[in-house]
Amino acid sequence: MAYDEALADRIRELIAGESGVTEQRMFGGLAFLVDGHMAVAAGGQGGVLIRIDPDKSATLIASGKAEPMEMRGRQLKGWLRVEAAGLRTKRQLATWVDRGVSSARSLPPKPAR
Repeated sequence: MAYDEALADRIRELIAGESGVTEQRMFGGLAFLVDGHMAVAAGGQGGVLIRIDPDKSATLIASGKAEPMEMRGRQLKGWLRVEAAGLRTKRQLATWVDRGVSSARSLPPKPAR
């Protein structure tokens, strides 16, 4: 399944004012990187993938609004998946995008290739 282009456009609109943002196709979706670090992606299976402080993951998962991101049967620490149903409004999506961007900004910038 290809990523949801309308969702990618909504993400693009939310991060338009951010510096250091690039886009890259990966994992069957479209990732938005901040200073070289993936922050959020329109997932290839719908919904979004969000970079998150690993210490906050359990609380967000317990809220029922996100689930651990899994790749090849392994949970990836510091990553959550949010289903499209939890992203219907601009406010809902913005909350998750802001978390992903903040988390990516907390990391040192990657050197340019």
